[in-house]
Amino acid sequence: MHQDLEVYLPKFKIMLSPNIEKLLQDQVTKEASSSQTYLSMACWADVKGYSGAAEFLYAHSDEERMHMLKLIKFLNERGSQAVISSLDAPKKDFGTLKEAFESILEHEVKVTESINHIITACLKENDHLTNNFMQWYISEQMEEEQLARSIIDKLEMIGSDTSSLYLFDRELTSLQGHE
Repeated sequence: MHQDLEVYLPKFKIMLSPNIEKLLQDQVTKEASSSQTYLSMACWADVKGYSGAAEFLYAHSDEERMHMLKLIKFLNERGSQAVISSLDAPKKDFGTLKEAFESILEHEVKVTESINHIITACLKENDHLTNNFMQWYISEQMEEEQLARSIIDKLEMIGSDTSSLYLFDRELTSLQGHE
């Protein structure tokens, strides 16, 4: 690069406001935590004999990691440097399959609230670029919440019928690539 250009480029670096940057950095941690939570649930399901649920949850762990990476790249492209934080270990016992998916729904609702908070801040600060970027996450959250609700509804219909639960567990493998 020409030496004269190097002097001027820092002046033209695109920057996020400190508030938006912090909210996005926090969301990186939340997405990483989501990935770890799904991974822990997958391990639990695996050892409980729910191989379909395990496959579904392993895939969702990967998906949450992709959400984190997308945020990291956005932060870096906007002139920030994404920070990777340490995480608390997720819980490792989830009760029943229905309780696990109720936990997922509760978690996804909290993630949606966090994303809505970022979008509200973007609108207040007229950060249309970040707002536009975050719209993908809103669409994704609508899908995630709907999927969790649908699975819970089916598990409620099944109740304690173990043969139906076995068939439903097998069906979960087809839901892993819902996007």
